Amino acid sequence: MKSNRRTKSEIVFDTVNVLVMLLICFVLLYPIWYTVVHSFNDATDAMMGHLYWWPRKFSLDSYKAVFKSNEIFTAFGITAARTLIGTVTSVFFTAMVAYGLSKTELIGRKFFMGMGIVTMFFSGGLIPTFLLIKNLNLLDNFFVYIIPSLFSFYNLIIFQSFFRELPKELEESARVDGANDFLIFVRIIMPLSKAVLATIALFNGVYHWNEYFSGVIYINNTNIQPIQTYLYRIVAEASSAEMMANMPGGVRSTTISSQSIKLATMVVTTFPIVCIYPFLQKYFVKGMLLGSVKG
Repeated sequence: MKSNRRTKSEIVFDTVNVLVMLLICFVLLYPIWYTVVHSFNDATDAMMGHLYWWPRKFSLDSYKAVFKSNEIFTAFGITAARTLIGTVTSVFFTAMVAYGLSKTELIGRKFFMGMGIVTMFFSGGLIPTFLLIKNLNLLDNFFVYIIPSLFSFYNLIIFQSFFRELPKELEESARVDGANDFLIFVRIIMPLSKAVLATIALFNGVYHWNEYFSGVIYINNTNIQPIQTYLYRIVAEASSAEMMANMPGGVRSTTISSQSIKLATMVVTTFPIVCIYPFLQKYFVKGMLLGSVKG
């Protein structure tokens, strides 16, 4: 009978592993905690330094200043709409293309795959992309957030790996019952692909929530700017001596500073996606590994 007692080397190995992982977690999480602590501390007191673990002088003035402007609520609405619409459309469109290209009998499949692989390493660049967006009349248009991100070849590869592992008998039996390819995809393939769909949805959702560059380059109308572009404006203006007087809402106070406004805005814009992430995390590893290992 094999003994369940662990050797000293195993205990030492596990102990070192735990300590290393705790150190890594601390290094990754402390900057977030540091930002939260400073955002809830009085700005004048924070300038004295030596503020590491807890707010020394608790204050909500920075958050009041952030929410005093109506622009942040508009930006939140735009980002929420962009994240929802962009994620749903991108996941469905990419999955549909991946399902078609997962069929080895598809005519021209190798050519399309080759074209897709090239786009993973090369792009037209910023200026040609801007001219394309302009010619498509997408400047100052909400759909500039949606259309360019409808398809991702990287996500297509993940979808393909999963679809190839699904039993072909399911599709064959559906065709016997008279279902076409689209019905098979919608009613059979999609319901069986919840794990990989959640994984790609997580990728897309985080991208749409965090992406700010398109709002800076393609949007001049502040009414349709996303929250991250709003944050970018706050950070950019933080270096200006007149930032406190010129920021949205005209905030001027001795209890807040450009740094405290910046940190509070970071916490506010990051909080929603941090709350959603744990609910999708359980699908993440499963969705990434399904299709990569046969068994």
